[in-house]
Amino acid sequence: MCGISGVFHLDGKIVASPILKRMNQAIAHRGPDDSGIFVDGSIGLGHRRLSILDLSPAGHQPMQSPDGRFVMSYNGEIYNFLELRAELESLGHKFYSQSDSEVVLKSFVEWGSSAALKFNGMFAFVIWDKKEKKLFLCRDRFGVKPLYYAFFGSTLLFASEAKAIKQHPDYRHELDESALIEYLSFQNFFHSDTLDKAIKVFPAGYTGNISLGEGDLTLNQFWDFSFHSPRQIKDQREYVEELDRLFQQAVNRQLLSDVEVGSYLSGGIDSGSIASIVSRSLPDLKTFTVGFDLSSASGLELAFDERVTAEAMSYAFKTEQYEMVLKAGDMERALPSLVRHLEEPRVGQSYPNFYVARLASKFCKVALAGTGGDEIFGGYPWRYYGAVVNKNVPHYLSKYYSVWDRILLPNEKQGIFKRLKQPYDQAMPFERFSRVYPCNFLDSIEVSPEEYLKASLYFEAKTFLHGLLLVEDKLSMAHSLEARVPFLDNDLVDFAMNLPVPLKLGKFTEVVALDELTPGEKTKKYFTKSKDGKQLLRETMTRYIPSKITEAKKQGFSAPDASWFKGDSIEYVKNRLLGKNSPLFEVLDRDTIYSIVGSHINGKQNRRLTIWSLLYLSEYLQTV
Repeated sequence: MCGISGVFHLDGKIVASPILKRMNQAIAHRGPDDSGIFVDGSIGLGHRRLSILDLSPAGHQPMQSPDGRFVMSYNGEIYNFLELRAELESLGHKFYSQSDSEVVLKSFVEWGSSAALKFNGMFAFVIWDKKEKKLFLCRDRFGVKPLYYAFFGSTLLFASEAKAIKQHPDYRHELDESALIEYLSFQNFFHSDTLDKAIKVFPAGYTGNISLGEGDLTLNQFWDFSFHSPRQIKDQREYVEELDRLFQQAVNRQLLSDVEVGSYLSGGIDSGSIASIVSRSLPDLKTFTVGFDLSSASGLELAFDERVTAEAMSYAFKTEQYEMVLKAGDMERALPSLVRHLEEPRVGQSYPNFYVARLASKFCKVALAGTGGDEIFGGYPWRYYGAVVNKNVPHYLSKYYSVWDRILLPNEKQGIFKRLKQPYDQAMPFERFSRVYPCNFLDSIEVSPEEYLKASLYFEAKTFLHGLLLVEDKLSMAHSLEARVPFLDNDLVDFAMNLPVPLKLGKFTEVVALDELTPGEKTKKYFTKSKDGKQLLRETMTRYIPSKITEAKKQGFSAPDASWFKGDSIEYVKNRLLGKNSPLFEVLDRDTIYSIVGSHINGKQNRRLTIWSLLYLSEYLQTV
C-alpha cells in the first residue's frame, strides 16, 4: 500500500526533480516507510511506501525490470501474487524480492496490458516503457485504489491524490461549476469530474496509454460490472455452500501480510462476518468500533449507536476490542483534516470513517472493512423497490433519478446556483445520471422487473460503491493505514453478480398489469420483503454470527447529525453557513442557503444531507 505520483512532458522537456519531490512529499502520509523518485528525461515517477509485504529494501520503488526497460510505481495489494509468481517462474522469470510489486511488474513484462485481468486485488500503477517512450496506466476493476490525472499544456501529471498534482507550478485552481451542480444533486460524482476543473479521476477497470510526442490519453476498459441471473435456479443449499466457500477464501486471501492485520467491527452483518472468519486464523485479532453519544439524539437516530452489538460479537469471537465514542464537537474538529485528505467530497457524512481509521492505525497497519457487501448482494431494497414496475426504460430512469437527486428540493435548484456562470439546466444532471448505464440497457424499450433491478444494482456499484471506496482509501491512508475490502474479491463478486434476484431481494410474485396497481401496491405486489435485502448472505452468515444480527434491519454508519445540526452544533452550523464571510456566498445564493438551514433548525424538514454537503463545501472553498 503506497502512493504514486509522476510527471510526463509530452513535448520532451526534461522533468525537474525538485517538482517531482514536492509532489511525492505531498502524499507522504500514504507511505511513511520509504520514498523514491525516478527521472528519465521527460518522465518522472515518484513513490511513497507503506511496507506491508516484504519489509526489506528489495521492495523499494520505483522498481525497474531486470533489463531496465520498464519502470513501475505501484500502489495496492495483489492477493493472488504467489500463484502468479509461480506461473511467471515457470515461464523463466527470476524474482529478487518477496513483494507483490515485483510480480505486478513482471506480469506486465510477460502479458502486457492483459495482465490487469489476472490480478485479484486492489491497485493503481503506472509503468514507463523506456524503449517505446510510452506510459501505461492502470486502475483496479472496482476502483478500490485511487488515481488522478491532469493535463497542463503538453504536461501530464498523475498521482494517488489530487494534492500531489497541485504541487506543480503550472497548477491553478478553477472550480468546475458543472461538477458542483452534480455534487449538490447526488452528493457524489458519477464520472471523471472533480470540483477542480483541471483534475480528473482515472476510471476504475481501465488501462491507459500515452506516448512521447502525443497529446491524447487513450483509455481502454478491461472489466465492468455485469449482473446476470441464471434461468435455472439451483437448490438454495448449493448457493449457500458456494457462498460460504468463496467468502472464507476471500477473507483468508486478504490476511496475507508481514505486519499485523486488524478488522473494523460495527454491529452489522458485513464487518461481523469478516471478523468471525479472521478470528479463527488470528486468535489475537484486534477489532475497532466507533459509536456515538446519543444523549441529544431523537427519533430514528437513537438506534445509530451499534456498540452494544459490536461488543457482543467481539465477546463471541474473542477479539481484542477498541472503541471510540463520537460527540457533536468531533465533527467540527475533524472537518479541516477530513477535507484536506478526502479532497473532493463524496457520499455521506464521512468523518466517522476518519476517526475509526485513526483508532485502528494506533494498533495495526492493515484493517479489513466490510465495504462492498451491500452493493454486490443487494443491501438497499428500499431504493430498488420503487423502480421495479415501469412503463419503459425512460420511465425507470426518471424514477430512479428521483431516488438519487436528493440533496436539493425542486424549488431550490435554480435559485441556489444563480451566481454561477453555468446555469443549472446546462449542467444536465439527468444526462450525467443516465450516462452511467450501459448502452444496451439505454437502447432497450422495455425490460422485465428483474432487469430493472439489475440495472439499479449496476448503477449503484458504478457510482455509490466507487464513492465509498474513495472515502475508505483516503481516510485510512490519512493515518498510514491500509484498508482491505474482502467483499470485493474477484471470485466473490463474480458469484454475487450472477445470483438469482430472489436470493438477494426476495421472491417475485405473479406480475400484475400496471393499470391494476395503485402506487402504494407496486412494491407490495412484487416482492416478499421478509428481510432487508442480502437474503443469501444473511442465511449463509448465520453460520458465523447470531441470527439477531443477520435478521436485523440495515443500519448505515452514520452519526445523529440531524439532531446535532439543530442542537449541539447549531452555532457551528450558523457560523459556517450563515456568517457574512462564508465562502459559500461567492458561488451559491445566500437566501437559498438561509432557507435550507432555517428549515432544519426550526424542525420543519430534515436537511442533514444538504447541511453536511454545504459544511464540506464551505471548508473546501476556504482551503483551495
